[in-house]
Amino acid sequence: MSSPIELVRLLDDDGTEIGTADKSLVHGDNTPLHLAFSCHLVDGAGRTLLTRRALSKLTWPGVWTNSFCGHPAPGETLEDAVRRRAGVELNLEVGDIRPVLPDFRYRAVDASGIVENEICPVFTAVHLGGDAISPNPDEVCDWAWSDIADLEEAVAAAPFVFSPWLVRQLAEGIHAGGRL
Repeated sequence: MSSPIELVRLLDDDGTEIGTADKSLVHGDNTPLHLAFSCHLVDGAGRTLLTRRALSKLTWPGVWTNSFCGHPAPGETLEDAVRRRAGVELNLEVGDIRPVLPDFRYRAVDASGIVENEICPVFTAVHLGGDAISPNPDEVCDWAWSDIADLEEAVAAAPFVFSPWLVRQLAEGIHAGGRL
């Protein structure tokens, strides 16, 4: 049985939607600009949830990154996409979704030559179910809560261990809004 097609929203250089494409065909050595998002899950102590991408992931397998990421489906709001992907990747519900880097954009090439090229607004959210986290092993192979100062220190010491988008989000002040 084949997997359902997941469409991503293609964008022109100024961020205007220009169509859709199958996600499995978009990420390659010449990835077109498309819409995505990143989310940092925060707890009551101000820590952020870091996840380590599953070793089976096409891009950046095994690296540590923000809590979860994804692509909003055609017609789906970014906030609804955040809620959906929290369920898919971490099997949890989130609330209090807030934009913290609404204009974040990056392009990065992983070791295999696969390119990410995204307009990728960054959000924070709060886990609505206490401390229990049960990640989907197809998405996440490890996780940890981290204080932002410890995360910044780890990224400064070994940036290659982290996703390039997380490194850039920290450099652009993800914590400046007081949520991290």
